[in-house]
Amino acid sequence: MSRTLVFGDLHGGLKALIQLLKKIDLNPKDELIFLGDYVDGWSDSANTVTYLIDLAKQNSCIFMRGNHDDLAHKWLETGEMNQKWLEHGGQSSLNAYRKFNEQDKNRHKKFFREMVNYYHDKEDRLFVHAGFTNLHGPEFEYHETAFYWDRTLWEMALSMDDALDLNDHRYPKRLSHFKEIYIGHTPVTRIGETTPVNKANIWNVDTGAAFMGPISALDVDSKEVYQSDPVHTFYPDEQGRN
Repeated sequence: MSRTLVFGDLHGGLKALIQLLKKIDLNPKDELIFLGDYVDGWSDSANTVTYLIDLAKQNSCIFMRGNHDDLAHKWLETGEMNQKWLEHGGQSSLNAYRKFNEQDKNRHKKFFREMVNYYHDKEDRLFVHAGFTNLHGPEFEYHETAFYWDRTLWEMALSMDDALDLNDHRYPKRLSHFKEIYIGHTPVTRIGETTPVNKANIWNVDTGAAFMGPISALDVDSKEVYQSDPVHTFYPDEQGRN
């Protein structure tokens, strides 16, 4: 049977991703949805993108655009960079791409250009890196940067009363458009968790791979969770974003 698997932030942790895929026992019929932030963290940032490009030849893959992916892409295309990006993982991408030739960089630019801001499937599930702000839904968003920078969607879900009914007039309109919403971007380790967290109809699958956590994947139908070992254990001589 085929599965739909959604993956949280990777942040260059290729060794952990390879371990995770082995644990999943990946089938070529499985659909893989990646929530973004493939780079900026561990030394395999550029190698992770190469691996994903090749993985998409074997499995049906959908790649969301993360904020770190957007920053790395801008640097690849134009040389644009800023100190904050370098301080928050960008330096690892800079270092990694120094080993790449122009042909390989062009393959990666194509990958970054073809990422999507969000994906709405036939089961009325939304997949997006960070969130969206428009009450009418993501297709009405004024600024696409919200898809990979917003934190208000998750903060709202965390603050909600669990007993609030979907039909209550106080129920957030943003959440009412979808059966489920899958996000990354804000590590659940910030609230003391190490596995994907469900609040309201949102599933947050970012388990802190850039820091001290694992990479996580979730079967969106069965809700079975798969995790790598903590990513930092694969890169003992590196700091990641710690």
